Amino acid sequence: MARKKGGKHSQTGTLTRSPLARGRFPRIPEVQGVRLSSVAAGVRYRGRKDVMLAELSPGTTVGGVFTRSKTAAAPVVWCRDRLKSGKARAVLVNAGNANAFTGSEGVSAVATVAEAVAKQVGCRATDVFMASTGVIGEPLPHDRITQALGRLQRGLSGTSWRAAAEAIRTTDTFAKASSAVAHIDGKPYVIAGIAKGSGMIAPDMATMLAFLFTDARLPGDVLQKLTVAANRVSFNAISVDGDTSTSDTVLTFATGKGPRHARIKSASDPRLADFKAKLRSVMTNLAQQIVRDGEGASKFVTISVSGAESSRAARAIGLAIANSPLVKTAIAGNDPNWGRIVMAVGKAGEKADRDRLRIDIGDWQITAEGMVRADYDESPVARYMKGSEIDIRVDVGVGRGRFTVWTCDLTRAYVSINADYRS
Repeated sequence: MARKKGGKHSQTGTLTRSPLARGRFPRIPEVQGVRLSSVAAGVRYRGRKDVMLAELSPGTTVGGVFTRSKTAAAPVVWCRDRLKSGKARAVLVNAGNANAFTGSEGVSAVATVAEAVAKQVGCRATDVFMASTGVIGEPLPHDRITQALGRLQRGLSGTSWRAAAEAIRTTDTFAKASSAVAHIDGKPYVIAGIAKGSGMIAPDMATMLAFLFTDARLPGDVLQKLTVAANRVSFNAISVDGDTSTSDTVLTFATGKGPRHARIKSASDPRLADFKAKLRSVMTNLAQQIVRDGEGASKFVTISVSGAESSRAARAIGLAIANSPLVKTAIAGNDPNWGRIVMAVGKAGEKADRDRLRIDIGDWQITAEGMVRADYDESPVARYMKGSEIDIRVDVGVGRGRFTVWTCDLTRAYVSINADYRS
């Protein structure tokens, strides 16, 4: 999250759209009780919107997960403390400056902005959530944000999803959004979300910002459990470059302004089955969009691990493969170097039966009984590797645990983007 292209990109945020991006910005329906706005406040960029405000109706509840980085940004610390109440009235996000490693000045900046937002919205500062993304270590010019609050307030609308998604980008080459309709007691409820992320992406809880909104009526503790569960198989199942940010934030807000339904007291309530599935679907879609926008990425890679001791072990093995620079550069070079996958499985530290290890790339089984198949022909696999969608399947032969992770290749363009990051 704390990154940008150098040169003119560091000021304008203008980037060439990722070749892995799919389609146009989706149509996102209104979520009752949510109004959004965005403006160009000049936090760092010139000529583009860089601050987003979402105003939430009274009674809105919130659940969230944050980076486990020991150098977490000031807004993360603020939100962790606010999350304890389970209530929210607004969320404000700025791009261009992460407000991380900024000492007491950063803490003061968060409090100042939260107080100003609270006054504008008409709530307590403790009901305002904050997120920042951009360069680490530079003081946040918070006065530029507070001076823009009047314009943000006047621009609030239930349909401004694209503008909001655009405003939170840094090195993202396209705005990211997704939505679904879930049913509780047979009644429809919208789930809509926006996210940002492109580099410094590694699952610990993944490096990005994501904001989900629903008009269902859910208690804060229930929403928290639903968010954590969906995050595990979505944002926590992606990697671009193996680096975890200071600013990771996923927040889910429930306004309760949709059709009335009987009170839900537990996340295990069977009436939530469809809602859980749809929330997971929206979050997974956003997570995959982040991988498709990986800095310099030319290939979207799905790694499915099975036969592990547990799902936790399968995840660890999958991430060992996804985070290996040797695997990722081989993929970038169209090289079906399955030996590097063997290496990554072995270094994961999880149980694996060397003599039962099976590796498939695309439609081709490559290994069997602990060695390469006698009839293996690399030519069609090498042709497959030239495509932009790569599937790798690994079975480690010790149990029934399975997990899927998503990643991208590691190219020269990634090096260029990050070498020029602040110049």
